[in-house]
Amino acid sequence: MKITGEFEVKLEPMKAYAEGNDGIKLSRMSLDKTFYGELDATSKGEMLSVMTPVKGSAGYVAIEQVQGMLKGKKGGFVLQHFGTMDKGEDRLILEVVPDSATDELKGLSGKMAIIIEGGKHFYEFEYQLSS
Repeated sequence: MKITGEFEVKLEPMKAYAEGNDGIKLSRMSLDKTFYGELDATSKGEMLSVMTPVKGSAGYVAIEQVQGMLKGKKGGFVLQHFGTMDKGEDRLILEVVPDSATDELKGLSGKMAIIIEGGKHFYEFEYQLSS
């Protein structure tokens, strides 16, 4: 199954445990999202990121717990993010953590893509629900 929709995201700086050295900037952010469409849900999570002294080179990891409705089924699941930028060339892996789904979404697996166009955020969610 594949669904698409829009989402809003709010990031807020949090106190970080580690600080970078030698031009490396480490940061920690809270993550709040609202998903619209066939994924009608909210999520909360945390993101760790790094900016390097080289323009367009960075990385981030994040974990967010999504709660709501997926095509009429109630439940939640956890998404794990792994993203890098290499001089502006980006790569993102965003997957459902195995066995993290609850309620009517138990058995959910899948991956999500994030598209940013015209200042708006969109998702493409390709998933399977095993019985």
